[in-house]
Amino acid sequence: MCRWLAYAGRPIFLENLVCKPCHSLVQQSHHAAECLAPTNGDGFGLGWYGAWSEPGLFRDAMPAWNDDNLKCLTHQISSHMFFAHVRASTGTPSTRVNCHPFASGRWMFMHNGQVGGWHRIRRAIESRLSDSRYAERRGSTDSEALFLMMDPDMLAVDPVRALRDVLVETRQIMLDAGIGEALRLTAALTDGERFYAFRYSSDDRVPTLYWQKSADGIIVVSEPIDANRDSWTAVPSSTVLIVEPGAEPRFEPFDVEAAVRFPATRVAAE
Repeated sequence: MCRWLAYAGRPIFLENLVCKPCHSLVQQSHHAAECLAPTNGDGFGLGWYGAWSEPGLFRDAMPAWNDDNLKCLTHQISSHMFFAHVRASTGTPSTRVNCHPFASGRWMFMHNGQVGGWHRIRRAIESRLSDSRYAERRGSTDSEALFLMMDPDMLAVDPVRALRDVLVETRQIMLDAGIGEALRLTAALTDGERFYAFRYSSDDRVPTLYWQKSADGIIVVSEPIDANRDSWTAVPSSTVLIVEPGAEPRFEPFDVEAAVRFPATRVAAE
């Protein structure tokens, strides 16, 4: 499982969250506390918004703990909205194009989790991409495919539904292929103004996700980045945290399973 961090608020330097805290994302790249493997050394990435509507990206297949460029960039870059991610591969190659976050136009996305049986359904998933979205695909991860499956028109109108529709379709493909492994996801999605953090799993092993309202803004993390654990609140399962300009953060249900058509054998058993 990967570890990630997202921030929305007044501009701050990225290093304040990515590098400086005692259990920062860089620390989590080699000593995570709340995932199966403590090491997330299969690459890292930064994504931030500045003068332009499209995000800037810096990604590399090097481990985050061993990259001086990461420290230098986070020391110099200030942003009101940024993502950071350290990767633990679930089977796809450790290459730059497979590192999060991913961007398309003004939208940016990152993910922790898995699409169970990815190697069996990758072709079916990719066949759902439009020609224009497929042309944007650079890597081989399930995460990038989920992002590009989201309909651009729906993203502009209802980003929560855009991702929900993709996950429902993905779950259906998994079930139709007889895959018993889970679909698990914590994900962050933004257009540089609105921000969404999702937590969902098709089984009871939901990846961890926490949030905090600081003096500067909203911070969402895979696991707390400091020693004050009481200041962090878990995002409920099957929920999306929504942060919009001029409004208080709010939670909405994110129900994927209710829209999935399960095989008759499971329906009968239930």
